[in-house]
Amino acid sequence: MRVGVVAGEASGDALGVTLIEAIRMRYPDATFEGIAGPGMQALGARTFYPMETLSVRGYLEVLKALPALLHIRRNLTRHFLSRPPDLFVGIDAPDFNLALEKRLKQAGIPTLQLVAPTVWAWRANRLSAIRESLTGILSIFPFEKPIFEKAGIPITDIGHPLAQRIPEQIDRAQAREALGLPPGDPVIALLPGSRISELEFHARLFVETAAMVGRRLPGARFLAPFIDARTRALFEAALGRVSDAPDVRMVEGKAHDVLAAADAALVASGTATLEAALFKCPMVITYRLSAFTAWLARRRGVSGFVGLPNIILNQAVVPELIQEQATPEALAESLVQLLRDEGRRDAMVAAFHRLHRLLRADSHEGILQGVARALQDAA
Repeated sequence: MRVGVVAGEASGDALGVTLIEAIRMRYPDATFEGIAGPGMQALGARTFYPMETLSVRGYLEVLKALPALLHIRRNLTRHFLSRPPDLFVGIDAPDFNLALEKRLKQAGIPTLQLVAPTVWAWRANRLSAIRESLTGILSIFPFEKPIFEKAGIPITDIGHPLAQRIPEQIDRAQAREALGLPPGDPVIALLPGSRISELEFHARLFVETAAMVGRRLPGARFLAPFIDARTRALFEAALGRVSDAPDVRMVEGKAHDVLAAADAALVASGTATLEAALFKCPMVITYRLSAFTAWLARRRGVSGFVGLPNIILNQAVVPELIQEQATPEALAESLVQLLRDEGRRDAMVAAFHRLHRLLRADSHEGILQGVARALQDAA
């Protein structure tokens, strides 16, 4: 079994690890190649380009990177057409993957997309392109299945691998002890994003917010986990530019440990919001884009929730302060209110337990079912 893969960011790399583990349960000698992150590479996946090359968000930012992205996609297309894999799996990154998957499917290669492309809100026009590009979808969110089944697109609900790996009950005291944190002081996690582009928009915002929270809660401790040294360096630079910046303890690769220990978190919208919810960490969600990207999104009618916990539960469980609302003053006020209101935190945690149970499933078995179905349908 030879599998082509393309993962576009840290969350995709984590899903790719689960994909590799599952496929090797049935095909122990399976090989994987394409674009893979460090977790996938640790399991032997071969990558032709750095995964970070695809980690671009925002219309203007994508336009700037477009020539390089198109060059990479053309090269991958030529490679997989000249050496057809038994299966291709695009892991998220649908704007990059769907065109590649369409070419491969036309050549008779089974194509799966792990994480369904967004089709709600303003993206319903994607359905015909998805049908042309994919043999099937491996879905991690239960609300997606009826949408794609109605459109005649094969879809397998695999649950969310994180909901299976993360225990429902979190021992916060033990997590604090493991990080060397005292039991009494409030601990606040700062998760400004995993992409360089996100840090460019969020680093100073998060530092200034932490400074304001620190003035109102003098005993507060701040922890900031980062995916690599580059994102950490951007945050460190922002700390140096804020005169009254608080003491922030920065760690690499320990986001789950930090979320397990924290009393509350400030989180950039994305997979990290789901991770915080699964660790039962009360949070405030924020996000900033370029002014042009935000304007274009509004022109296209983007509305509704942006945080995954709110989207999945279809309920305003977590406060969202986005774009113009995302000021240090507003974010600090929301965090302080959350830390001072135990009843509000308890209600949020109860909602996170419901979300955890909703997403839990045997992801390995679900992946194997979806793979078997795709191979059979393409035969």
